[in-house]
Amino acid sequence: MTAYRARLTEIDIRRLIKATDEDERAAAAHKLCRSMEKAELRDEDREAAQKILRMLAQDAAELVRRAMAVTLKSSDLIPRDVARKLAADVDSVALPMINFSPAFSDEDLIEIVQAGSPLRQVAVAGRPDVGRDVATALAEVGCEQAVRTLAANDNADVAEAALGRCIDRFGTSPEIVAAIAYRQVLPLSVTERLVELASEAVREHLVTRHAVAPETAIRLAAFARERATVDLVDQASSQADLTQFVAKLNARRVLTASLLLRALARGQMALFEHGIAELAGTPHARAWLMIHDAGPLGLKAIYDRAGLPPRLFQAYRAGVDTWRTLQAEGVDTSGDAFRQQMLERFLTQRPNAPREDLAYLMERLDHDPLPAKAPVRVAA
Repeated sequence: MTAYRARLTEIDIRRLIKATDEDERAAAAHKLCRSMEKAELRDEDREAAQKILRMLAQDAAELVRRAMAVTLKSSDLIPRDVARKLAADVDSVALPMINFSPAFSDEDLIEIVQAGSPLRQVAVAGRPDVGRDVATALAEVGCEQAVRTLAANDNADVAEAALGRCIDRFGTSPEIVAAIAYRQVLPLSVTERLVELASEAVREHLVTRHAVAPETAIRLAAFARERATVDLVDQASSQADLTQFVAKLNARRVLTASLLLRALARGQMALFEHGIAELAGTPHARAWLMIHDAGPLGLKAIYDRAGLPPRLFQAYRAGVDTWRTLQAEGVDTSGDAFRQQMLERFLTQRPNAPREDLAYLMERLDHDPLPAKAPVRVAA
């Protein structure tokens, strides 16, 4: 038995197989997949690892299958048969694989597009690399959001005829017109069609970048352009005025228990404090005292006043205690490195959090790992 298999199989596989609790199995699966991805595998080890992945793909628990899909979504370790199986799974499992996995052939991706699921079409359209045949299939049968995502993806190889087909189908969509117009390279025939449909802002871009005569760009419609979804927890770290930020979130009805738990687990204590203060209708200074300096009952009191779900209190309690422990250890709580450490420490406690939040946190744990000696970035 190789060192890899001895290290991985005898401990982690036993934990995975014997665990009856779905959350515990998901945590074991996540650890197992991360170990596989980091290990240098010989051929026999790779074959053994892929057998384990086939077993995980059969697990009855959705959270276990999602843990594998999210952790190895960009890995070449996933064999094609497993990738195809996961792509046919529920959306929470399928979408990360469809969006990133290199295991799929163009034929596989075209099959997914032609099956007609809008969410899966969008996942295909947003892949890091979209081949010409796949792009053509999306242009022909993709839903509006998928075509908009495709048009905004400069790593998609979209033929001139396919771009024309996108305009044929969705030329009245200002979002799609703008997304096509802002592609790095446009054929002249496509540019000339766009100037009849785009806005003044897009016209200026087309004239400057693609040398379109201004007189051909007079009749342009209003448009809105949206290229990405922003993670609100990430966005909070760059906000100069968190009080105003959380007030806007509350007005939009997105200052939820889930958002605050995710923020706390990722070490965004300031966002958590300001969010609690907003929901409780109390000044931030008082909320800070209740969370940090009011003894064991302070957090519970402000938590209840904020109207957060009683069933999640212990998860919040675990998050606050984890933050305090790390602070007591002398860790700089202002940087990205701390947030990664906070998240890892929080997840090891197996908090009683909703599965969708645990899935999000596991995904963030594998998202954009910090480089060695990364500089500390202090939120404004």
